[in-house]
Amino acid sequence: MASVLWSLFFLYGPLTTAKVTEELSHYLGEVGQIIFFLLGAMTLVELIDAHRGFTIITDLIRTRKKQKILWLVGFMTFFLSSLLDNLTTTIVMTSLLRKLVREKKERWLLGASVVVAANAGGAWTPIGDVTTTMLWIGHQVTTWFIMKTLFFPSLVCLLISLTVLGKELKGSYEVLLEKEGEMIEPGAYPIFFLGLIALLFVPLAKEWIGLPPFMGILLGLGALWLVTDLVHKQDEKRSYLQVPHILTRIDTSGVLFFLGILLAINALEIMGLLALLASYFQAHLPSFSFVALVMGFLSSIIDNVPLVAATMGMYPLAQYPTNDVLWAMIAYTAGTGGSLLLIGSAAGVAWMGIEKVDFLWYFKKVSWGALLGYLGGFGTYLFLRFVGIA
Repeated sequence: MASVLWSLFFLYGPLTTAKVTEELSHYLGEVGQIIFFLLGAMTLVELIDAHRGFTIITDLIRTRKKQKILWLVGFMTFFLSSLLDNLTTTIVMTSLLRKLVREKKERWLLGASVVVAANAGGAWTPIGDVTTTMLWIGHQVTTWFIMKTLFFPSLVCLLISLTVLGKELKGSYEVLLEKEGEMIEPGAYPIFFLGLIALLFVPLAKEWIGLPPFMGILLGLGALWLVTDLVHKQDEKRSYLQVPHILTRIDTSGVLFFLGILLAINALEIMGLLALLASYFQAHLPSFSFVALVMGFLSSIIDNVPLVAATMGMYPLAQYPTNDVLWAMIAYTAGTGGSLLLIGSAAGVAWMGIEKVDFLWYFKKVSWGALLGYLGGFGTYLFLRFVGIA
């Protein structure tokens, strides 16, 4: 799609071939930063997961009470997703739930809380969700701004959603014994903590010394690559724990999807179509709050990556500078709006595939709670902005 759009612009666009090539190179440089950041982050997370490092977190759950497990899982997912991407967090927490609760349908409400919490947790940090990362790398938002602005709205979204979901949970679960005997790989603890440090280093390095995020993540990956080689070099049977093998586990098709969709959106931007769409919104919607709400509802149906990419093209930084209120609202609604429907986020689609969850079940049991949380969090943001805090 991206290639076809750019080819059409080369053939029929008003610019010279040299100028179009220059524009394409410019956009490719911007998109490339996102792609390399995603590759580095995905590799770091896979490296921790291969060592079973996440059991350090999941082993903290010791209770069998349904309500307590719901809240523990929800908060663990919320904060874990703020460091990892929401897709990986969902997969990790779903694996945990499969060890905690025997019956599949008994796990569904807990799994739904994971989806909602992962999307809410990813919205308030620059590395927690692909869309927020795009806004961060594109200079629409800064690290401290997005964290202080969206933490409480995201938290309110989580609290309301968990409260609604928890009303249907009573009694205790039967905890499976396999959880206690789960083996971790050699070096799991240092790899886990070094991996988290590497992820935290990225936004800090960008704020302190201006290091681009993709360079920060590659620096962290390089350090972990060296550590894992040193830990496992004596045993050839553990080569599957080293970075060259981990790279074979990366979702390359997903990365190529991001590359294609972002370049396609760039083509629409240079053609002027996104500016026309922005003008239409301004003429027919009363405020940016409504624009953001519409984007959130659309993200429950359409992938939020192209939606946010289109928004970035519709509203240029020259008119809507870094940390403008528009970008904060888009970051929140695009991140949390995906919870409204099961197909609205990568986290929901992954969970649906693993647990074979019925779409209509989610719509009946979860969507209305997710909607209340979504609107409650957005209302919290508007209130904080009204009183001058956000």
